[in-house]
Amino acid sequence: MSDTLTILGLESSCDDTAAAIVRHTPGKPPEILSSVVAGQTELHAAFGGVVPEIAARAHTEKLDVCVEEALGEAGLGLAALDAIAVTAGPGLIGGVLAGVMLAKGLAAGTGLPLIGVNHLAGHALTPRLTDGAAYPYLMLLVSGGHCQFLLVEGEEDFTRLGGTIDDAPGEAFDKTAKLLGLPQPGGPSVEAEAKTGNPARFKLPRPLLDRPGCDMSFSGLKTALLRERDKLVQRDGGLHLQDRADLCASFQAAVSEVLAEKSRRALEDYIGRCPAHPVFAVAGGVSANMTIRAALETVAAQSGAQFLAPPLRLCTDNAAMIAWAGIERFRAGRRDDMTLAARPRWPLDRTAPAMLGSGKKGAKA
Repeated sequence: MSDTLTILGLESSCDDTAAAIVRHTPGKPPEILSSVVAGQTELHAAFGGVVPEIAARAHTEKLDVCVEEALGEAGLGLAALDAIAVTAGPGLIGGVLAGVMLAKGLAAGTGLPLIGVNHLAGHALTPRLTDGAAYPYLMLLVSGGHCQFLLVEGEEDFTRLGGTIDDAPGEAFDKTAKLLGLPQPGGPSVEAEAKTGNPARFKLPRPLLDRPGCDMSFSGLKTALLRERDKLVQRDGGLHLQDRADLCASFQAAVSEVLAEKSRRALEDYIGRCPAHPVFAVAGGVSANMTIRAALETVAAQSGAQFLAPPLRLCTDNAAMIAWAGIERFRAGRRDDMTLAARPRWPLDRTAPAMLGSGKKGAKA
């Protein structure tokens, strides 16, 4: 077998069914030969959030279709692959199980190696796929179900510097959208509404900024917004469009300020440990928010760190990141067999104490 690896990745941890093929030759940039994502927004729209049973059924129906499309887009057959990589957790267990079972079937039918990938590692290693980031770097993983600062020193070497103790930012965005009658997913809806709002109108809290360290909290911020909304409804008999825009802008500003300040602290910790050529990377769905991304980029510049953020299409859940993480694990000699299990929880830093709570888009790690 040549040094070039071509790996199929499968992703089904929440409400995006995805398949992708990534090829890599040592000394050259990785190539994303195909990336197919089938979303489920319409299936969950009436429920105000992701319904695990519906998501699992949709994954079962769409996974093989996505694989066929990914192979067709890449112009390859299964015989051209070197391995099958699949998200084995953490996430909604029904969806994760659907992906793992398909991957096992493909591996059994083709004789290809099977590689189980941590979904969070997929996000955390994305800067190496898109920008060739060298270890060690600081990663802010900020998504619908997770938020943590990670010192990334290898494909399985992660040190958590801090994280959310309750809601993840993406979950807080979704709940805010629901409280204000905006469509799901909440992140894009709140961001769009905030563009015409006044971020200084409502004095929402900045949780945990008065405490040292990099841990975060967003549950109280959501509750404070609910109270402001109820005051307006009680006073005016309803919520005016400008009120809603101002609430969205104020909420977004609060999340942005918390993430920026905690990032500054995490960067200080990271640079103290790894002073040469600091790199600050961000990944996960919330990193697609341009206000938040701009704030993080400013903090990185002030700290003297290079800022890396993946293209928007690789911020949200996708299988290209799983295929790449599979390539990293494969080169490190990692393999799995038919005992590979779907896991609802799978912390990256196994030495750190578990974070409190469990988000609706997957268990905290």
